[in-house]
Amino acid sequence: MECQDFVVSDCKECATYVPHQDTMAVIQYHHWREGNLPGNSKCLLCKKTCWSSECLTGMRCEWCGMTAHAQCYQQLPKECNFGILKDILLPPSCLTIPRMDVSMETIIGITKKAIEVPKRTVSEEWSSSGDSKGEEEERRSPKEKEPKERDEEVIKVFDGNCSMKKRLYRTISVPRQATSKEIVEAALRTFHISDDPQNYYIAEAVEKGFFLAENEERELDEVEPLLGRQLRTEGKRPSIFLRYKERDPDQGYIRVYPGGLRNNMGPKNIPVTKETTAVEVIQMALGKFGVEMTDPEHYELIEVLLDRGVAERRMEAKERPWQIIQQTRKESLRQNRMTRFYIQQQEDPHGPTVALFVGNLPSGLSQKQYEKILIDNLGKGNRWTDIDVIYYEYGSVVLTYNSTEEATSAFSLLKNAIFDEKQLLVLLLPNIQPHMIPENVIPLLVFVNVKSGGCQGLELIRSFRKLLNPHQVFNLEYGGPLPGLYVFRNIPYYKILVCGGDGTVGWVLSCLDNVGQDAVCQSPPMGIVPLGTGNDLARVLRWGPGYTGGEDPLNVLRDVIEAEEIQLDRWTVIFHPNEQEQDETRVNLANECLDANTNEDQSTMFVMNNYFGIGVDADVCLDFHNAREEKPEKFSSRLRNKGMYFKMGLRKFMNRRPRSCKDLNKLIKVECDGKTLELPPVEGIIILNILSWGSGANVWGPEKEDSWSPPTHYDGLLEIVGITGVVHLGQMQSGLRSAIRLAQAGHIRITLYQDLPVQVDGEPWIQPAGQVGVLRSALKATMLKKTKSKIKRRNTEPSIFFPKNDQSMLATSPDSESGPY
Repeated sequence: MECQDFVVSDCKECATYVPHQDTMAVIQYHHWREGNLPGNSKCLLCKKTCWSSECLTGMRCEWCGMTAHAQCYQQLPKECNFGILKDILLPPSCLTIPRMDVSMETIIGITKKAIEVPKRTVSEEWSSSGDSKGEEEERRSPKEKEPKERDEEVIKVFDGNCSMKKRLYRTISVPRQATSKEIVEAALRTFHISDDPQNYYIAEAVEKGFFLAENEERELDEVEPLLGRQLRTEGKRPSIFLRYKERDPDQGYIRVYPGGLRNNMGPKNIPVTKETTAVEVIQMALGKFGVEMTDPEHYELIEVLLDRGVAERRMEAKERPWQIIQQTRKESLRQNRMTRFYIQQQEDPHGPTVALFVGNLPSGLSQKQYEKILIDNLGKGNRWTDIDVIYYEYGSVVLTYNSTEEATSAFSLLKNAIFDEKQLLVLLLPNIQPHMIPENVIPLLVFVNVKSGGCQGLELIRSFRKLLNPHQVFNLEYGGPLPGLYVFRNIPYYKILVCGGDGTVGWVLSCLDNVGQDAVCQSPPMGIVPLGTGNDLARVLRWGPGYTGGEDPLNVLRDVIEAEEIQLDRWTVIFHPNEQEQDETRVNLANECLDANTNEDQSTMFVMNNYFGIGVDADVCLDFHNAREEKPEKFSSRLRNKGMYFKMGLRKFMNRRPRSCKDLNKLIKVECDGKTLELPPVEGIIILNILSWGSGANVWGPEKEDSWSPPTHYDGLLEIVGITGVVHLGQMQSGLRSAIRLAQAGHIRITLYQDLPVQVDGEPWIQPAGQVGVLRSALKATMLKKTKSKIKRRNTEPSIFFPKNDQSMLATSPDSESGPY
C-alpha cells in the first residue's frame, strides 16, 4: 500500500483525561478510518453495502465499529457511544499515560521478537516497493543498470540534503523525451506526496568523482526534454533533487492540530512569518479553535514526527515554526510531510506521579534488599520518590517518581539491567481516574497468556486491543497479572477475562488473593477464554472445551457482557512432612542461609480450584510434565498434548516393573469429616471440586438414586473417587466408565506412609511421607458462567455498532465541515 509509509500504529486516542472536567461534559467522537472494512459491512445512513475487496473504500469508526460510505459518514452524528461494547469498554476520558519520551508500544507492552532491525529515520529508510537504494547499487555492471526499454531513462531522485548525504534515493523510469514537469509528477508519486506539482521543481545534482557535490545543483527547465540535458556522465545513472518551490520564503501557513483541546475541530491553517514565535502561533490557534479568555502561557506547541511511530518535541516559546518548516523541506520533503504541530496544555493530565513496575527480582527478600538491588542499578541520583507497593512473593515492586525526566532516566537504566542472570522487567503503568467512569460501565480487565494454545494468544491480544481500549488488555508474559491488577486497584467494580488454561486461571486467582485485599474491588467476577489443554474449569462454566480461533472475538466479549455471576468454592491443601523430613530440610536451609534457627514449620500450602490427586493419575501427570519440560517443542498444540498424555499412560501400563502406586489403599489413610474411610483396592484417588477432570471427563458419573447429594462447585463439599489402575484411568478419560464413588466431605485429612506422586490442579510432584489436610478456604472466587445460547449467532453483521431504533443516530450533525481526524 502506498500509504504504508505514513501509517502510525497508535494514532487512536486511548487516554484523553482532562483534569477538572465533569463526567457529563465528556463527549467522545468517532475515530474514522478509511478502508479495510469487514465483509458485509453496510452504511448506517443509506443501508447499502459500503465495503469492497478490490480497493480501499468506506469509513469505519475504530471505537464503535459504525460503517458508512465516504459520502455519507459526514452526515452522521460526530458523537460516539462505543457500540455494543460500551458496558465493558474503559473510556479513554478516564485514563492518562505519562508524557515521556517512550513509545506507545513500550507502554502497552508490545515488543517485536522477530529479527530486530535498527530503527532508522524517514530520510534513512523508505518502506515502499524496494526503491530505496544506496551506494552498493552503483557497483552493478553498466548492463545491469541499463533500462529494459531504450526509449526510457532511469533516474535517481533525492528528496533532500539528508538523503543525498546518506546516498539513499528512489528511482523513477521516464521517457527520454519527458519534460521536467513530467519528471516532477513521477517523483512525487514515488515519494507518495499528494500535493500540487506546481509547488515543486527538480534540480540536477552535480557529481564530483564518485560523490555528489554539496550545495551544487542546477534547476532544470520545466519544458526542456530530458534528452536535451547531459544528465548521464561516465555511464552513471542521472541524479536529481526534488525541491519545494518557495512562493514567499518570508511567510506562509502552518497547520496546527487541536490536540487535547477536545473541541471537535480539525486542524487550522495559521499564517506565520519567519519572525513568528511559537507563543504567537499558540495565541492565534486558540482564537481559531474558539478557546477564548485563556492565557497562552498555559499551553505549549508540540512538534510531532510521524516516523514509524510518534516522536514528540516541546517547542521553546521563542522558537520560530516557519524556519523549522523551511529547514525540514531542505533536508527531506517526506519528513516535512510527516511533521505536525499541535497544541496541548502544559499541565500533564497524568499528574506529577509516574509509576514504574519492576519485575524479575528475587522473591521473598526484605524491603532493604530490594532497595539495594535497585540502587545498584539506578545509582543514588535516580532514586525513586516512593515505593508504592512490594509484591514479595512475586519479586516485583512499583516505584513512583514525581518527575517525568527522572522516571525516563530510571526506565532507560532498568530496562537494560540484569540481576542474578535475569534481565529486569520494567513497565510504565497508565493511571485510571475512577470518578470518570460512567455509572453503567463495568470495565473489563483482559489477561492473555500468549504462550497458551499455540499462536491463539497472540491473535486474541491483537483482536481485543482493537475492539477495546488497548490499556485494558495485558500480556501475562510481562509481569503476569500484577501490572493489570495494580492499574485497576481503585476501580470499585470491574470484570476480568482470562485467556489461557486452568493453570493461568489459578495464577490470576492467586494474585488476586495476595493483592486484592488492598484493592477497592477484592473479588471481581472472572470469565475464561480456554486456551489450555484440559480446560476443565472452563467446561464447567460453559466457556467451551477450547478456543479454536473460529469464534469471533467480538462474540466472546458479548458473552462476557451477558454472563451470570456464580461462586466457586476454593480449598486449601496443606502438606506436613514427617519430622525426619522436616529436620533434613531445616538443616539444608540452615546451611544455605547461615541461620541457626531450624525450628520453623516446613509445611507448604496450595490453593485448589479444580481437583487434587494422589497415585496413578498424578504419576502419569508427572511423566507428562517432565517430558514437556525436557522437550517443550513437542507440546505445541492441544491435540498433540492429549496424544502425548495417552502415550504416557500406555507406557505406564506396558511397564512390567512394580508400580509405585500399587495397593495405594495400604499406603495412605483417609479421614473424611473426622471419620476414617475404608478404601477398596485402588491405585489412585481424586478429590474433586468441579465435575470435570482430565479434559472433560465426568468421573463422578451421572446422577443416581443413591445416598449421595448432587454435587456442585459451590456446595461446600468435595467428592472423593477411586481409580483401580491405568486401564481404568484410560476408560474414564474415554467416557467408558466412571470412577468409584468413595465419599463426600467438607474436611479431609490424609496420611502418607511413603513418598507418593501428587498433583494439585495439574501441577505434579513427589510428596514425601507425612500429613495432608484439605479444608475449605476463606478465599472466595466469583466466576462468570456463560449463559446458554438458544440461537447460534450468525456473522451477518460484522459491525459492533447496533443502534436500537434510535432515530437520532441518523440526524445530521450541525458541525460537519471537517473530515476524519
